[in-house]
Amino acid sequence: MSKRIGVYPGTFDPITLGHTDIIARGAKLVDELIIGVTTNIAKSPMFNDEERIAMVEREVAAIGLSHVRVVGFNSLLMDFAEAQGAGVVIRGIRGVTDFEYEYQLTGMNRQLNHRVETVFLMADVALQPIASRLVKEIALYGGPIDKFVTPTVASEVAARVESIGRKGS
Repeated sequence: MSKRIGVYPGTFDPITLGHTDIIARGAKLVDELIIGVTTNIAKSPMFNDEERIAMVEREVAAIGLSHVRVVGFNSLLMDFAEAQGAGVVIRGIRGVTDFEYEYQLTGMNRQLNHRVETVFLMADVALQPIASRLVKEIALYGGPIDKFVTPTVASEVAARVESIGRKGS
């Protein structure tokens, strides 16, 4: 039997408790899970690629999953999945809006590479509202983000906000 390799892609800017929930649950579905950290050209990241990769590596290590590794990439997802030998892409869904976007994305990806399947995991009910962009916005306006990220990530975000200057001050 061949090894089942999955890819969980994202910008992880920053990595949230929602992301780590999907990582832990997605890791149960495959023999090896590769967290693909990428830059979405439509977004302006708070952290650079190296910082986000290090952040995700640290958070994955804290979960204690030995069959999960973190890889940075800057290409089409289907090309990355193929290069990693992955047969499945894992995507987290928080609600209907996510589903509509992911449904369209999956259709396009299927046209690019029909050998890679996409599996959707519903976010844990308690974590569904969490989005990295909202975490950053709350932090930029001085709000608490400790319900959405680990203490270490919260400290990193706070330090970054301090260095770029908080909005509304």
